[in-house]
Amino acid sequence: MRNLSESAKALRELLAERILVLDGAMGTMLQQRNLTAQDFGGVALEGCNENLVRTRPDVVLDIHRRYFEAGSDIVETNSFGGAPIVLAEYGLAADAHLLNKRAAELARQAADEFTTPGKPRFVAGSMGPTTKAITVTGGVTFEELREAYYVQAKGLVEGGIDLLLVETCQDTRNIKAAILAIHKLSKELGSQVPIIVSVTIEPMGTMLAGQTVEAMWASLWHELCNGAGVHDRPYPYTEPAYRRICVLLSERGAAG
Repeated sequence: MRNLSESAKALRELLAERILVLDGAMGTMLQQRNLTAQDFGGVALEGCNENLVRTRPDVVLDIHRRYFEAGSDIVETNSFGGAPIVLAEYGLAADAHLLNKRAAELARQAADEFTTPGKPRFVAGSMGPTTKAITVTGGVTFEELREAYYVQAKGLVEGGIDLLLVETCQDTRNIKAAILAIHKLSKELGSQVPIIVSVTIEPMGTMLAGQTVEAMWASLWHELCNGAGVHDRPYPYTEPAYRRICVLLSERGAAG
């Protein structure tokens, strides 16, 4: 496990100097490999990218290396759908901790290979929105989401991430569940795990659950995450809100 206080300090210092480059999409890179059902672990697991850290770690590691070669400062773990709630759809809920830890270890290996005294490389633990949203889809409780995020975060931290990226969020309640889970883990570790939150804004100018960027930020600013950003940013809807939010910001394009 990394010294997360040192990771947070290094990230803050670098962000004060320059923009840090995050890697691109993992899913589209995996699609280019033309993987078969056997690569995923069988027909029943085909499409479960998260299981590839166990069945084809060579492929995942190579993608991380390619992003670092291209100049990325930070790569994300192959764990976007690594929460037990999502893995349960493939019968892998019990393996959530193991898969997230392994995903972090692979990204950490690549980061360490490319780190130099003049250019440190970092690993962000990817925590996707899951396939459940309290406000939109229902079918899950706040406590269930919080526990699922906790299991995922614990595996990622133990595998060696520098920060956690709660990403592509569509519902503020899901974000709160994730942040509370990470705070619980931080308390157990005796060290604050750095967090960045990334939300998806739809063409109508809000998240899928109906919250605007400003409403989302008003709900979350007190949680003291290290940064916030939008995914697939539609300028007319988010530009005014950005000017009223003082935080380290990120902007991310669509996968592919």
